Amino acid sequence: MNAPTPALVARPERLRLVGQRRQLLAVMHQRLMVGMLVFMAVIGLIVTRLTWLGLFGTHAGAQGGVSALIPARGDIVDRDGQPLARTIDSWTVALQPSKVIGDKRALAENLARLLPEKDAAGWLAEINSKKSYIYLRRRAAPSLIQALNGLGEPGIALSREPDRLYPQTDLAAHVLGYTNIDGHGAAGMERAFDAQLSDPERRGEPLTLSISSRVQQAMEHELIEAKTKFNAIGAAGVLLDIRTGEVLAMTSLPQLNPNIAGNMDPEARFNRATLGTFELGSTFKPFTVAMALDTGDVKSMGQMYNCPKALPLPGGRQITDTHPFGRACSVAEIMMESSNIGTAQIAAEVGGERQREFLKKMGFMGKVEVELPERSRSQTVPVSNWSTATTMTVGFGHSIAVTPLHLAMGYATLYNGGLYRPATLLKVGKNHPVAPGRRVFTEETSYKMRSLLRLVVLKGTGKQADAIGYRIGGKTGTAEKVINGRYSKTVNITSFAGVFPMDEPRYAMVVMLDEPKATAETYGFRTAGWNAAPTFGKVVARIAPMLGVRPDLKRDANMSEVLPFVREEK
Repeated sequence: MNAPTPALVARPERLRLVGQRRQLLAVMHQRLMVGMLVFMAVIGLIVTRLTWLGLFGTHAGAQGGVSALIPARGDIVDRDGQPLARTIDSWTVALQPSKVIGDKRALAENLARLLPEKDAAGWLAEINSKKSYIYLRRRAAPSLIQALNGLGEPGIALSREPDRLYPQTDLAAHVLGYTNIDGHGAAGMERAFDAQLSDPERRGEPLTLSISSRVQQAMEHELIEAKTKFNAIGAAGVLLDIRTGEVLAMTSLPQLNPNIAGNMDPEARFNRATLGTFELGSTFKPFTVAMALDTGDVKSMGQMYNCPKALPLPGGRQITDTHPFGRACSVAEIMMESSNIGTAQIAAEVGGERQREFLKKMGFMGKVEVELPERSRSQTVPVSNWSTATTMTVGFGHSIAVTPLHLAMGYATLYNGGLYRPATLLKVGKNHPVAPGRRVFTEETSYKMRSLLRLVVLKGTGKQADAIGYRIGGKTGTAEKVINGRYSKTVNITSFAGVFPMDEPRYAMVVMLDEPKATAETYGFRTAGWNAAPTFGKVVARIAPMLGVRPDLKRDANMSEVLPFVREEK
């Protein structure tokens, strides 16, 4: 047998070196694994601690902490996704008297200089108090934070906390509402959907409103201008999509800035569109005619009524007209010239019981239906006192007070084919379908009323509401305001309620002015035809293009149903 080749013989010293190397690698591997486990454990502890501090860590007396990784409150956006309300981190400054170590009198003087709501003596009293935690300022400006921090006083605590911000300030403020100091909804949709907006599992899901920011801004601008021009004490406006019930714009003046709602006047916080009830006058007259068409008491727009210069009522009162006929007049003329006398007679034919049934179906006998908590109930005469005179005066918009939203919903009902739907401030879609509605008027009545309301704008009291090409139909309303339980002869509520385009109704809108004054431009008149009507027309001219409604001079309602019954006065 041949001897093994020298290169293939295993040397003992080489085997020993290989074993030592493997043992060393094994030890290094074990140490590396242990090091990685320790590192991961430390990282885990840090993450756990940060999460704990984020969720539950609070300053003494401070608002409950919320994780910086989770929004403290869900966003509110408009129908196009534009932010209307969101939560941000803001600086909060507090004083902890027990931790003050510097010169207390000097600190008091510095606080009086930087926070002038109290003088030095007042701040010194706070510093010497037994209180543990005193808020100095929430949502503090960076310049103030820098100045307070520069004092170098450990007793001044700076912290970050969630804060609700309304980036578009007063836009749709009465719809949005605002939050209280604890971050919960105090008014508006903030309050109505507080549970959803505060739900940790839904905070990444914004609340999408039906409001269109562009349309809302245009309406607000025109109403502010009208309020200023006519020196009114307030105003309101509502725009509805009559097919879905969606509120596309809603405003109330005076304006409200929800970022500083607590500092605003109560008059600014009051929502005139849903909480204010007013006698809205002749804007009610179309409902009376529609009721009579549905019951068969009025068979055509040419049906004639005696329209004297005054109509006596039981109890010695009488009904008069601003533009008296002093002759027989047609239903078309009664609406065109807004005759109280003619409408009262139509209402009397319908009768009180059937009138109340219609009003109830339209939602006029209860609270206005919408998601907002700020809602008013209509004010009406008790059924036990509902006389023939009541029926006649309600027929032309007196003896009943409703909100502007009530009225807008009534016009939507009358012109969408006769179906009542509650208004909604949530965008209609997969998760919020269109309400089925309930039948109030027949489709035939709804169709016939188109030409009647268009006539008012073409030839009647609403001429100044016309926006060329947009086929507006509507009705003026001027009512004496009730002050201290009495009707004032010098103070009015004026309104214009209408629909466009009248040949194919899609949008209903109401504008209202509270106590407008006469001007040289209105020739001393303060009635709706001179202030609310032109305001309505200006709003439509601005928003119609945004809504996809194009001006068209070749289209209009079927005016052949009313024009033959209108006598041209010489």
